[in-house]
Amino acid sequence: MEGAGALRRLPASVLLLALIAPTSATAQEATEPAPQAASAPADTERAIKVFGKFAVGAGVGLAVHEASHVLGSTAFGAGSGVRAVRFGPIPFFAVTHREVSPAREFTIASAGFWAQHLGNEILLARRPHLRAEPAPFLKGVFAFNVLTSVSYAGAAFARGGPLERDTRSIAAYGRLREPVVGALILGPALLDTWRYVRPESAWAKWASRGMKVAGLVLVARATP
Repeated sequence: MEGAGALRRLPASVLLLALIAPTSATAQEATEPAPQAASAPADTERAIKVFGKFAVGAGVGLAVHEASHVLGSTAFGAGSGVRAVRFGPIPFFAVTHREVSPAREFTIASAGFWAQHLGNEILLARRPHLRAEPAPFLKGVFAFNVLTSVSYAGAAFARGGPLERDTRSIAAYGRLREPVVGALILGPALLDTWRYVRPESAWAKWASRGMKVAGLVLVARATP
């Protein structure tokens, strides 16, 4: 492995993205007047458009996650590259970089999660009632952020998956146990999901923000 390049996504996050898609369609239908005689082809076309926007949003979430790692490694002069890895029989890719100091390695490995947490914070702060809005693109971004965190947390708890996984790098350079890293990633994802469902919940908002800040300050543990 060149430095602490990490596997940037897991299969479960891709499979789980579809779970929230019906919410987008339902919200859109709820805000539009029902036609007197909607045809099946029209309904199908509308559903495809809604899911398409949702999928594009998820793709943007992935791009932001990846770009955050690349930006971090570039800022530290570590460069970046891509190489193939495998999770059992399933092919994936890993973004790699040259070795840097432990604090910088920790930052690069954490950058994708920090971007996800910040993205969700902006979405939920500006659009607290996102669940009820006909906004499949934004819901796709939110779903990617949450479900990717859940997937990585599961890998961290099981200590499974490729050696290049982000949670393993964060644990190694932050001098933490990997399940602890998983909890710090999972906590904000679950709290943000609760905020999505219950936007009036003040305790969830501040608990989520507190855990996100805790993840940031842990970079101090990686400083020699």
